[in-house]
Amino acid sequence: MMAESILDKFDSIRPYTDEEARGAMQRISEDIHVQDILEYISPGASVEDFKDKIRSMKGVEDFQFHVMYKIIKSIIEKTTSGITYSGISNLKDGKKHLLLSNHRDIILDPAIIQVIFFENQVPMTEIAVGDNLIFNQFIEDITRSNGMVKVMRGGTPREKYTFSALLSEYLRSKIASGERTIWIAQRNGRAKDGLDSTQQGLLKMLEMSGSRNFVKDFGDLAIIPVSISYQFEPCDFLKAREIYISRREAYIKKKGEDFISILTGIKQFKGHVHFSFSPEVMAEDILSCSNFDKNDRYQALAGVIDESIHSSYRLWNNNYIAYDLLHRERGFASQYTYEDKKLFMSYMENGLSKIVEKDRFINLEELREIFLSIYANPIRV
Repeated sequence: MMAESILDKFDSIRPYTDEEARGAMQRISEDIHVQDILEYISPGASVEDFKDKIRSMKGVEDFQFHVMYKIIKSIIEKTTSGITYSGISNLKDGKKHLLLSNHRDIILDPAIIQVIFFENQVPMTEIAVGDNLIFNQFIEDITRSNGMVKVMRGGTPREKYTFSALLSEYLRSKIASGERTIWIAQRNGRAKDGLDSTQQGLLKMLEMSGSRNFVKDFGDLAIIPVSISYQFEPCDFLKAREIYISRREAYIKKKGEDFISILTGIKQFKGHVHFSFSPEVMAEDILSCSNFDKNDRYQALAGVIDESIHSSYRLWNNNYIAYDLLHRERGFASQYTYEDKKLFMSYMENGLSKIVEKDRFINLEELREIFLSIYANPIRV
Protein backbone atom coordinates (compact mmCIF):
# COMPACT_ATOMS: atom_id res chain seq x y z
CA MET A 1 0.00 0.00 0.00
CA MET A 2 2.85 2.39 0.77
CA ALA A 3 4.40 1.97 -2.70
CA GLU A 4 1.00 2.45 -4.30
CA SER A 5 0.29 5.66 -2.35
CA ILE A 6 3.66 7.12 -3.37
CA LEU A 7 2.92 6.24 -6.99
CA ASP A 8 -0.44 8.00 -6.77
CA LYS A 9 1.20 11.09 -5.28
CA PHE A 10 3.34 11.57 -8.36
CA ASP A 11 0.68 10.37 -10.79
CA SER A 12 0.50 13.68 -12.70
CA ILE A 13 4.22 13.80 -13.54
CA ARG A 14 5.72 10.30 -13.43
CA PRO A 15 6.38 7.99 -16.41
CA TYR A 16 3.86 5.30 -17.22
CA THR A 17 3.92 2.04 -15.34
CA ASP A 18 4.31 -1.10 -17.46
CA GLU A 19 0.55 -1.66 -17.33
CA GLU A 20 -0.14 1.92 -18.46
CA ALA A 21 2.48 1.58 -21.20
CA ARG A 22 0.76 -1.50 -22.57
CA GLY A 23 -2.44 0.51 -22.93
CA ALA A 24 -0.47 3.32 -24.57
CA MET A 25 0.99 0.86 -27.09
CA GLN A 26 -2.48 0.10 -28.35
CA ARG A 27 -3.23 3.80 -28.84
CA ILE A 28 0.13 4.47 -30.48
CA SER A 29 -0.31 1.62 -32.94
CA GLU A 30 -3.62 3.09 -34.12
CA ASP A 31 -2.35 6.65 -34.60
CA ILE A 32 -2.02 8.05 -38.13
CA HIS A 33 1.56 9.21 -37.45
CA VAL A 34 2.87 5.64 -37.12
CA GLN A 35 3.05 5.22 -40.89
CA ASP A 36 5.06 8.47 -41.25
CA ILE A 37 7.51 7.34 -38.57
CA LEU A 38 8.01 3.96 -40.21
CA GLU A 39 8.47 5.54 -43.65
CA TYR A 40 11.23 7.73 -42.24
CA ILE A 41 13.15 5.05 -40.34
CA SER A 42 12.52 2.10 -42.66
CA PRO A 43 11.04 3.03 -46.08
CA GLY A 44 9.00 0.27 -47.64
CA ALA A 45 8.62 -1.81 -44.47
CA SER A 46 5.24 -3.29 -43.57
CA VAL A 47 3.11 -0.90 -41.54
CA GLU A 48 1.01 -3.72 -40.13
CA ASP A 49 4.10 -5.60 -38.95
CA PHE A 50 5.32 -2.42 -37.25
CA LYS A 51 1.96 -1.91 -35.57
CA ASP A 52 1.94 -5.52 -34.40
CA LYS A 53 5.40 -5.05 -32.93
CA ILE A 54 4.29 -1.96 -31.01
CA ARG A 55 1.21 -3.76 -29.69
CA SER A 56 3.40 -6.67 -28.49
CA MET A 57 5.47 -4.47 -26.13
CA LYS A 58 5.22 -5.62 -22.50
CA GLY A 59 6.14 -2.34 -20.83
CA VAL A 60 8.45 0.68 -20.64
CA GLU A 61 11.80 -1.09 -20.98
CA ASP A 62 10.47 -3.28 -23.78
CA PHE A 63 9.35 -0.17 -25.67
CA GLN A 64 12.66 1.60 -25.03
CA PHE A 65 14.81 -1.34 -26.14
CA HIS A 66 12.84 -2.65 -29.09
CA VAL A 67 11.24 0.48 -30.57
CA MET A 68 12.77 3.78 -29.42
CA TYR A 69 16.37 2.51 -29.51
CA LYS A 70 16.00 1.51 -33.16
CA ILE A 71 14.26 4.78 -34.07
CA ILE A 72 16.99 6.92 -32.49
CA LYS A 73 19.73 4.76 -34.03
CA SER A 74 18.14 5.33 -37.43
CA ILE A 75 18.07 9.11 -36.84
CA ILE A 76 21.74 9.03 -35.80
CA GLU A 77 22.71 7.11 -38.93
CA LYS A 78 20.70 9.37 -41.26
CA THR A 79 21.50 12.78 -39.81
CA THR A 80 24.91 12.69 -38.12
CA SER A 81 28.51 11.93 -38.98
CA GLY A 82 28.75 9.88 -35.83
CA ILE A 83 28.28 10.12 -32.07
CA THR A 84 31.28 10.23 -29.73
CA TYR A 85 31.31 10.43 -25.94
CA SER A 86 33.65 10.60 -22.98
CA GLY A 87 33.36 9.99 -19.24
CA ILE A 88 30.91 7.09 -19.44
CA SER A 89 32.85 5.39 -16.63
CA ASN A 90 31.53 8.10 -14.29
CA LEU A 91 28.12 6.45 -14.62
CA LYS A 92 29.43 3.04 -13.57
CA ASP A 93 30.07 3.86 -9.92
CA GLY A 94 27.05 1.95 -8.64
CA LYS A 95 25.13 5.14 -7.84
CA LYS A 96 22.15 6.90 -9.37
CA HIS A 97 22.69 10.47 -10.50
CA LEU A 98 21.04 13.67 -11.56
CA LEU A 99 22.39 14.35 -15.04
CA LEU A 100 22.38 18.15 -15.24
CA SER A 101 22.85 18.93 -18.91
CA ASN A 102 23.15 21.77 -21.35
CA HIS A 103 20.29 21.65 -23.84
CA ARG A 104 20.43 22.18 -27.61
CA ASP A 105 17.83 19.83 -29.15
CA ILE A 106 14.35 19.16 -27.75
CA ILE A 107 14.26 15.42 -28.37
CA LEU A 108 17.74 14.23 -29.32
CA ASP A 109 19.74 15.51 -26.32
CA PRO A 110 18.28 12.98 -23.86
CA ALA A 111 17.33 10.41 -26.52
CA ILE A 112 20.90 9.89 -27.74
CA ILE A 113 22.03 9.55 -24.12
CA GLN A 114 19.69 6.56 -23.82
CA VAL A 115 21.40 4.97 -26.84
CA ILE A 116 24.86 5.61 -25.36
CA PHE A 117 23.82 4.12 -22.03
CA PHE A 118 22.17 1.08 -23.59
CA GLU A 119 25.26 0.30 -25.65
CA ASN A 120 27.48 0.63 -22.56
CA GLN A 121 25.33 -1.48 -20.23
CA VAL A 122 24.32 1.56 -18.17
CA PRO A 123 20.64 1.63 -17.10
CA MET A 124 18.59 4.10 -19.13
CA THR A 125 17.46 7.27 -17.37
CA GLU A 126 14.18 8.96 -16.77
CA ILE A 127 13.90 12.24 -18.69
CA ALA A 128 12.46 15.54 -17.42
CA VAL A 129 10.47 17.18 -20.27
CA GLY A 130 8.44 20.40 -20.30
CA ASP A 131 4.68 19.87 -20.52
CA ASN A 132 4.54 22.46 -23.33
CA LEU A 133 5.89 19.72 -25.60
CA ILE A 134 3.11 17.30 -24.70
CA PHE A 135 0.54 18.70 -27.10
CA ASN A 136 -1.51 15.59 -27.88
CA GLN A 137 -2.22 12.07 -26.64
CA PHE A 138 0.14 10.48 -29.18
CA ILE A 139 3.14 12.49 -27.95
CA GLU A 140 2.21 11.91 -24.32
CA ASP A 141 1.95 8.16 -24.87
CA ILE A 142 5.34 8.00 -26.58
CA THR A 143 7.15 10.15 -24.02
CA ARG A 144 5.62 8.69 -20.86
CA SER A 145 6.23 5.18 -22.20
CA ASN A 146 9.84 6.22 -22.66
CA GLY A 147 10.57 7.25 -19.06
CA MET A 148 9.43 10.87 -19.24
CA VAL A 149 8.94 13.00 -16.12
CA LYS A 150 6.57 15.86 -16.85
CA VAL A 151 7.77 19.38 -15.94
CA MET A 152 4.85 21.79 -15.60
CA ARG A 153 5.64 25.21 -17.11
CA GLY A 154 2.38 27.18 -16.74
CA GLY A 155 -0.07 28.07 -13.96
CA THR A 156 -0.39 30.65 -11.22
CA PRO A 157 2.54 31.42 -8.89
CA ARG A 158 0.97 29.20 -6.23
CA GLU A 159 0.49 26.36 -8.72
CA LYS A 160 4.07 26.70 -9.92
CA TYR A 161 5.35 26.56 -6.34
CA THR A 162 3.26 23.48 -5.56
CA PHE A 163 4.46 21.74 -8.69
CA SER A 164 8.11 22.65 -8.06
CA ALA A 165 7.89 21.08 -4.61
CA LEU A 166 6.32 17.94 -6.10
CA LEU A 167 8.94 17.64 -8.85
CA SER A 168 11.76 18.21 -6.36
CA GLU A 169 10.44 15.47 -4.10
CA TYR A 170 10.05 13.09 -7.02
CA LEU A 171 13.58 13.63 -8.32
CA ARG A 172 15.10 13.23 -4.87
CA SER A 173 13.07 10.12 -4.09
CA LYS A 174 14.25 8.40 -7.27
CA ILE A 175 17.93 9.38 -7.07
CA ALA A 176 18.68 9.31 -3.34
CA SER A 177 16.98 5.92 -2.99
CA GLY A 178 19.20 4.48 -5.71
CA GLU A 179 16.22 3.67 -7.92
CA ARG A 180 16.86 5.69 -11.08
CA THR A 181 19.17 8.22 -12.73
CA ILE A 182 17.31 11.22 -14.17
CA TRP A 183 18.25 13.66 -16.96
CA ILE A 184 17.21 17.30 -16.67
CA ALA A 185 18.25 20.41 -18.61
CA GLN A 186 20.18 23.09 -16.76
CA ARG A 187 17.54 25.69 -17.70
CA ASN A 188 13.99 26.00 -18.99
CA GLY A 189 14.17 25.46 -22.74
CA ARG A 190 17.14 25.19 -25.05
CA ALA A 191 20.12 27.55 -25.11
CA LYS A 192 19.27 29.24 -28.39
CA ASP A 193 22.23 31.65 -28.36
CA GLY A 194 24.94 29.04 -27.78
CA LEU A 195 25.53 30.23 -24.21
CA ASP A 196 25.00 27.43 -21.70
CA SER A 197 24.18 28.48 -18.13
CA THR A 198 22.56 26.81 -15.14
CA GLN A 199 19.52 28.62 -13.78
CA GLN A 200 19.63 29.34 -10.07
CA GLY A 201 15.89 28.73 -9.95
CA LEU A 202 16.47 25.12 -10.97
CA LEU A 203 18.92 24.60 -8.11
CA LYS A 204 16.48 26.17 -5.65
CA MET A 205 13.78 23.80 -6.90
CA LEU A 206 16.08 20.82 -6.36
CA GLU A 207 16.70 21.79 -2.74
CA MET A 208 13.02 22.31 -1.90
CA SER A 209 12.69 18.63 -0.97
CA GLY A 210 15.90 18.56 1.03
CA SER A 211 16.74 18.77 4.72
CA ARG A 212 17.96 22.39 4.54
CA ASN A 213 21.50 21.09 4.78
CA PHE A 214 22.97 22.49 1.55
CA VAL A 215 25.92 20.08 1.39
CA LYS A 216 23.86 16.97 2.10
CA ASP A 217 20.93 17.99 -0.11
CA PHE A 218 23.04 18.43 -3.24
CA GLY A 219 25.39 15.61 -2.33
CA ASP A 220 22.44 13.21 -2.21
CA LEU A 221 21.57 14.13 -5.81
CA ALA A 222 25.03 13.03 -7.01
CA ILE A 223 25.05 15.63 -9.81
CA ILE A 224 26.93 14.79 -13.00
CA PRO A 225 27.24 17.74 -15.41
CA VAL A 226 26.70 16.74 -19.04
CA SER A 227 27.97 18.70 -22.03
CA ILE A 228 26.43 18.15 -25.48
CA SER A 229 27.90 19.71 -28.61
CA TYR A 230 26.75 19.52 -32.21
CA GLN A 231 28.87 20.42 -35.24
CA PHE A 232 25.72 21.81 -36.86
CA GLU A 233 23.46 23.35 -34.23
CA PRO A 234 19.96 21.83 -34.33
CA CYS A 235 17.36 24.36 -35.53
CA ASP A 236 20.10 26.97 -35.96
CA PHE A 237 18.16 29.07 -38.48
CA LEU A 238 14.96 28.89 -36.43
CA LYS A 239 16.91 29.96 -33.33
CA ALA A 240 18.51 32.88 -35.16
CA ARG A 241 15.10 34.10 -36.35
CA GLU A 242 13.65 33.86 -32.84
CA ILE A 243 16.55 35.83 -31.34
CA TYR A 244 16.16 38.50 -34.05
CA ILE A 245 12.48 39.00 -33.26
CA SER A 246 13.10 38.84 -29.48
CA ARG A 247 15.42 41.85 -29.77
CA ARG A 248 12.38 43.90 -30.80
CA GLU A 249 9.41 42.41 -28.98
CA ALA A 250 8.36 39.55 -26.74
CA TYR A 251 8.58 36.41 -28.81
CA ILE A 252 5.30 34.49 -28.78
CA LYS A 253 5.35 30.99 -30.18
CA LYS A 254 2.70 30.14 -32.74
CA LYS A 255 0.58 27.02 -32.42
CA GLY A 256 2.56 23.99 -33.61
CA GLU A 257 5.92 25.79 -33.47
CA ASP A 258 7.40 23.38 -30.93
CA PHE A 259 6.40 20.48 -33.17
CA ILE A 260 8.17 22.14 -36.11
CA SER A 261 11.29 22.50 -33.95
CA ILE A 262 11.09 18.83 -32.97
CA LEU A 263 10.85 17.70 -36.59
CA THR A 264 13.56 20.11 -37.75
CA GLY A 265 15.93 18.94 -35.01
CA ILE A 266 15.31 15.31 -35.92
CA LYS A 267 15.68 15.66 -39.70
CA GLN A 268 18.40 18.32 -39.94
CA PHE A 269 21.96 17.16 -40.62
CA LYS A 270 23.95 17.61 -37.42
CA GLY A 271 27.42 16.47 -38.42
CA HIS A 272 29.58 15.25 -35.54
CA VAL A 273 28.02 15.13 -32.08
CA HIS A 274 29.85 14.71 -28.77
CA PHE A 275 28.55 13.94 -25.27
CA SER A 276 30.78 14.48 -22.26
CA PHE A 277 29.84 13.05 -18.84
CA SER A 278 31.86 14.87 -16.19
CA PRO A 279 32.81 13.45 -12.80
CA GLU A 280 30.22 13.95 -10.05
CA VAL A 281 30.27 17.42 -8.48
CA MET A 282 32.58 16.98 -5.50
CA ALA A 283 31.47 17.38 -1.90
CA GLU A 284 34.34 19.84 -1.40
CA ASP A 285 32.93 22.12 -4.09
CA ILE A 286 29.43 21.96 -2.63
CA LEU A 287 30.85 22.73 0.82
CA SER A 288 32.70 25.73 -0.58
CA CYS A 289 29.49 27.01 -2.17
CA SER A 290 27.58 26.55 1.10
CA ASN A 291 29.78 29.19 2.77
CA PHE A 292 28.07 31.90 0.73
CA ASP A 293 24.88 33.60 1.87
CA LYS A 294 21.39 32.87 0.50
CA ASN A 295 21.21 33.31 -3.28
CA ASP A 296 24.99 33.55 -3.59
CA ARG A 297 25.40 29.89 -2.73
CA TYR A 298 23.16 28.87 -5.63
CA GLN A 299 25.05 31.20 -7.94
CA ALA A 300 28.32 29.66 -6.81
CA LEU A 301 27.06 26.11 -7.38
CA ALA A 302 25.73 27.08 -10.79
CA GLY A 303 29.21 28.39 -11.54
CA VAL A 304 30.79 25.06 -10.59
CA ILE A 305 28.39 23.18 -12.87
CA ASP A 306 28.81 25.65 -15.73
CA GLU A 307 32.58 25.44 -15.54
CA SER A 308 32.38 21.68 -15.87
CA ILE A 309 30.02 21.88 -18.85
CA HIS A 310 32.03 24.60 -20.60
CA SER A 311 35.41 22.95 -20.08
CA SER A 312 34.21 19.64 -21.53
CA TYR A 313 32.30 21.16 -24.46
CA ARG A 314 33.69 19.86 -27.77
CA LEU A 315 34.39 22.73 -30.17
CA TRP A 316 34.04 21.95 -33.89
CA ASN A 317 35.41 23.57 -37.02
CA ASN A 318 32.13 25.45 -37.47
CA ASN A 319 32.60 27.18 -34.11
CA TYR A 320 36.04 28.44 -35.11
CA ILE A 321 34.89 29.47 -38.59
CA ALA A 322 31.97 31.44 -37.17
CA TYR A 323 34.20 33.18 -34.62
CA ASP A 324 36.66 34.30 -37.27
CA LEU A 325 33.90 35.44 -39.64
CA LEU A 326 32.17 37.35 -36.85
CA HIS A 327 35.36 39.15 -35.82
CA ARG A 328 36.73 39.48 -39.37
CA GLU A 329 39.98 37.76 -38.45
CA ARG A 330 41.83 34.46 -38.94
CA GLY A 331 42.91 33.71 -35.37
CA PHE A 332 41.55 30.16 -35.52
CA ALA A 333 42.45 29.43 -39.16
CA SER A 334 44.50 26.41 -38.08
CA GLN A 335 41.31 24.75 -36.84
CA TYR A 336 39.63 24.47 -40.25
CA THR A 337 40.36 24.25 -43.95
CA TYR A 338 39.44 26.58 -46.78
CA GLU A 339 36.93 23.96 -47.94
CA ASP A 340 35.40 23.78 -44.43
CA LYS A 341 34.92 27.55 -44.45
CA LYS A 342 33.48 27.58 -47.96
CA LEU A 343 30.94 24.87 -47.10
CA PHE A 344 29.89 26.55 -43.85
CA MET A 345 29.41 29.93 -45.54
CA SER A 346 27.34 28.35 -48.31
CA TYR A 347 25.23 26.54 -45.72
CA MET A 348 24.73 29.77 -43.76
CA GLU A 349 23.87 32.04 -46.68
CA ASN A 350 21.46 29.54 -48.19
CA GLY A 351 19.55 29.14 -44.93
CA LEU A 352 19.50 32.84 -44.04
CA SER A 353 18.32 33.87 -47.50
CA LYS A 354 15.28 31.62 -47.13
CA ILE A 355 14.34 33.33 -43.88
CA VAL A 356 14.71 36.84 -45.32
CA GLU A 357 12.78 35.84 -48.42
CA LYS A 358 9.90 34.67 -46.24
CA ASP A 359 10.11 37.46 -43.63
CA ARG A 360 10.82 40.65 -45.54
CA PHE A 361 11.09 42.71 -42.34
CA ILE A 362 14.29 40.89 -41.28
CA ASN A 363 17.63 42.56 -41.92
CA LEU A 364 20.05 40.02 -43.42
CA GLU A 365 23.20 41.58 -41.95
CA GLU A 366 21.86 41.51 -38.39
CA LEU A 367 20.47 38.01 -38.85
CA ARG A 368 23.89 36.84 -40.07
CA GLU A 369 25.54 38.34 -36.98
CA ILE A 370 23.08 36.48 -34.74
CA PHE A 371 23.62 33.22 -36.60
CA LEU A 372 27.40 33.47 -36.36
CA SER A 373 27.16 34.31 -32.66
CA ILE A 374 25.22 31.09 -31.99
CA TYR A 375 28.24 29.15 -33.24
CA ALA A 376 30.92 31.50 -31.89
CA ASN A 377 29.59 31.93 -28.34
CA PRO A 378 30.84 28.55 -27.03
CA ILE A 379 34.37 29.82 -27.72
CA ARG A 380 33.73 33.03 -25.80
CA VAL A 381 32.75 31.48 -22.46
